[in-house]
Formats: sequence, C-alpha cells, structure tokens
Amino acid sequence: MSLKTSYHFIAPVYDVFLERSTSQARRHSLARLPQQGCLQVLLNGAGTGLDFPFLPPCHEYTALDLTGAMLARSLDRGGDLKMTRVQGDGMRLPFADESFDVAVLHLILAVVPRPELCLAEAARVLKPGGRILLFDKFLRRGQQAWMRRGLNFFIKHFATRLDVVFEEVLETAPGLRVVSDEPALANGWFRLIEIQKDMA
Repeated sequence: MSLKTSYHFIAPVYDVFLERSTSQARRHSLARLPQQGCLQVLLNGAGTGLDFPFLPPCHEYTALDLTGAMLARSLDRGGDLKMTRVQGDGMRLPFADESFDVAVLHLILAVVPRPELCLAEAARVLKPGGRILLFDKFLRRGQQAWMRRGLNFFIKHFATRLDVVFEEVLETAPGLRVVSDEPALANGWFRLIEIQKDMA
C-alpha cells in the first residue's frame, strides 16, 4: 500500500493519536519563527494542520501534503492565516529554487521513503541563509534499537519509518548546518532540530 493511500485512511483518526501528544513540541519548534515581518514559509507535510494554531499570523504560508484527505481536514484550522494549500510530493516539490525563507518539516522526514530527497528538496527551495525547522523521530548513529528496526520492516509501508538516522541524512545534503538539536519526546527519540542553509 502506498503512503498516499494509507494516509487517506489514516486521516480521520490522525489527530486522535497525535494532536495532544505533539502539541507542546510543535509549539516549541514554531516559536523560532519571527513574530514580525513577512516571510515565505513552507509547511512540507502539513497533514491535518496541527501546526497551524502555533503559526505567527504575519507570514505567508504554503501548506503541502501528499494526501488530499489530510489537507481537506486542515481546512478547519488556520483561521486568518495567509495560506495556500497544495497537494504534492515532499520529495519532488513543485516550487522554484530559493522560493522560501523557512521550511517546516514536522513528522515528515521519517515518513517519506527517501528522507535524503525530502531534505534536499527543502534545501533547494530555501533562499540562502534560510532555515529548516525539524520535528521528528530519529535513531542516533550506532544505536542498535532492534525492536524499532524490526517493527520498521512492517510499519514503513503504511505509516512511518522507525530507522532513520538524521546524521546520515544530513551528510547527503551539503550546504546545510545544524544550528540547534534538542530532545523533544520519548527520551530523545523525537528531536527538535534547526538547520540553516549556507549563504551563496
């Protein structure tokens, strides 16, 4: 089953499992967005819009998700935000180079089949000096985590990956540097990471 198909069926119950458990981490991550000015912000993997309540209203947002059913559920969120919703693939973004000031990747990098492509695409559409805000679950380099790796064999086909090592993904994307890396949930399995793109 493809992710697009599986998330079509997951959409109605997605918030039940993730809204309360991830809200504090989302708020903390998005607090890094300036409260003034007007930036172009990409929400890659916007899902049902669980990030929307924590977004400063001053910016212009593009919310992208692979699944129309997820985006449809986001329509009840966002209020007065200046937002465009786009159905598309986070590994092949339908945007020009250097279109955004910030890219938000919350619970998407460890979901897509090719996280290195997702990160590379985020970097491509970022302006020089732009930032990526990550919130996701990652294994540490050298971490055994046999149970997670074993479960990954089954769950990666319909929901999410459990075996992504962030440092290995980052190595495939030259021109990006980590600004901060903080534990978020589950004893540090989930992390809040801020990345900056080098100036041209």
